[in-house]
Amino acid sequence: MAALTVFFAASCGAPAPSGDLHVEGSAQQADELVHAEWTKNATIYEVNLRQHTPEGTIQAFIPDLPRLKELGVDILWLMPIHPIGEVNRKGGENKNNYIAELGSSSLGSPYSVQDYVAVNPDYGTHDDLRALVDAAHDLGMHVILDWVANHSAFDCVWTEDHREFYLPDSAGNLQPPLGTDWWDVAQLDWEGGEENGLYAAMADAMTFWVKECGIDGYRCDVAMKVPTKFWDMARRQLEAVKPDVFMLAEAEEPEHHNRAFDMSYGWHFHHLTNQVAQGKEPVQVLRDYVAEEAERFPSDAYRLGFITNHDENSWNGTVEERYGKAGDAMGVLAATLLDMPLVYSGQESYNPKRLRFFEKDTVNWGVYPKAGFYRTLNELNHTREALWNGDFGGAPQVLKTSADEHVFAFMKEKNGSTVVVVLNFSDQPQTVKLTLPEAALQTAMGEGEVDAWAEGQTLSPFGYAVLATES
Repeated sequence: MAALTVFFAASCGAPAPSGDLHVEGSAQQADELVHAEWTKNATIYEVNLRQHTPEGTIQAFIPDLPRLKELGVDILWLMPIHPIGEVNRKGGENKNNYIAELGSSSLGSPYSVQDYVAVNPDYGTHDDLRALVDAAHDLGMHVILDWVANHSAFDCVWTEDHREFYLPDSAGNLQPPLGTDWWDVAQLDWEGGEENGLYAAMADAMTFWVKECGIDGYRCDVAMKVPTKFWDMARRQLEAVKPDVFMLAEAEEPEHHNRAFDMSYGWHFHHLTNQVAQGKEPVQVLRDYVAEEAERFPSDAYRLGFITNHDENSWNGTVEERYGKAGDAMGVLAATLLDMPLVYSGQESYNPKRLRFFEKDTVNWGVYPKAGFYRTLNELNHTREALWNGDFGGAPQVLKTSADEHVFAFMKEKNGSTVVVVLNFSDQPQTVKLTLPEAALQTAMGEGEVDAWAEGQTLSPFGYAVLATES
C-alpha cells in the first residue's frame, strides 16, 4: 500500500491507510448501530453546490446558511465535491447526454470522482470546506458529503496507482458498471475488495474527511451496489473518529440498518407518489405501502421522504411536471408519513426548471414562494414527537375515511404527541368523514375544523389537513 500512502499525503496531509478490516467501532458504545441524539428529529437539505449560487463555489454558498437555518434545516448534504474526471466526461442536455470532447467546456457529472481526498478546484479548497463546516456547526447544523464508492472516474488517481482496485473487462480494460449508461465511470472490484486493498483504501478516504475537515457523515451513492460488509466496516472506522457520525444510503436494503446506515431512501414510496398524482395508481397503494414498509424494515430505521432531488429534477421533471396540482399534498405526505423530510436546492422556490446535470445552470431563486410551506413542515418535525425519526417517533397507522377511493389518512402517536394527516388526491372536492383519536388536536396546516371531521367536511381538490397536539 506504499503508493496509496504517497497519494494520500500529497492530497492534503491525510493519514496513511490503516488497512484494518476489523475496527470494532467507538469506545463509547457497544458494537451496534446507535443513532446519534442530534438526529432524532433532524431534517435534511440537499445542496447542489454547482447550481446553488451563480459562482457555484463553497465560499459563495456559506452566506446562505442563516437562511437555511431559518428554513428549519439540520443536515446539509453536499453533492460530491471532488474533482471530476475528464476521460469520457459527459456533457450536454439531460435528455441527450453525450461524451464530451476532451478540453470542452462541459463540467461533467459530480459522480465521476477523480480524487477521493481532493476538492474540485471549481468549488474551492479544503480550507473552504472547513470554513463551511465550522459555520454550519456554529448554527447548530451538520454537514454530510455525497460519497461515490461503487465506481470512479476513468482517470481517477487510483487507475494509475492501484489498478488492482478495478474490475476489468475480458480484454483487461477498465469498464463502466454493467447494465448502465454510466459511460463516464469505471467499475471498482468490490467482490475482491478485501484482498485487493479496496476496502481499506475506501474506508480510509472516508475517514479523511471526518478527521481532517470535520464533516458529520455521508450520503452513499447507489449503496446497494457495494457490499454491506464494507459499509459495516466503514461505519465502525468512522465511529472511532466521530462516535455520532450519520450515514444515509441511497438504497432500500433492510440489512443496511443492522449496523451501517441510520437512514435509507424511500424510493418505492417516491415512485408511488408520482404514480398516484398522475392517476396511474389508486390511493390504495399508499395504504398497502404502509403495511409493506412495517414488514420489511425495523422500526428504528430512519426512512427518507422526498418529492424531488438532483436525479428526479434533472431526469424526470420538476415538482410541477411530475405532481401537477398535487405537489403540496405530496410534499406534506413525504414530510410526515416517512421519517426525515428532504428539501432540495431550489425546492423552496418552486424551481420551475430541470437543472442541467452536466453543465452550469443556476437555480432561479425568485422570492422563495414555498419557503413558508417547508418551514412549517420542518417545524412540525422538530416539535411534534410523533413525527420524529425511527423509534424516536411514532409509526404510521392508517385511518379509514368515508372517501377512501380518493382520500388517504393516517396518524402517528408517541408519548402523548399525536399527529393526524388527511389528504385528498383527486381533482374534485371530497366530503370526508373520519373518527379522530382522543387527543387535543388543532389544525396545524391546511384546511378544515377539527370538530367537523366526525360529521364530515369538504377537502378541496388536492387539499390536505395536518392536525396535531400542542408541542
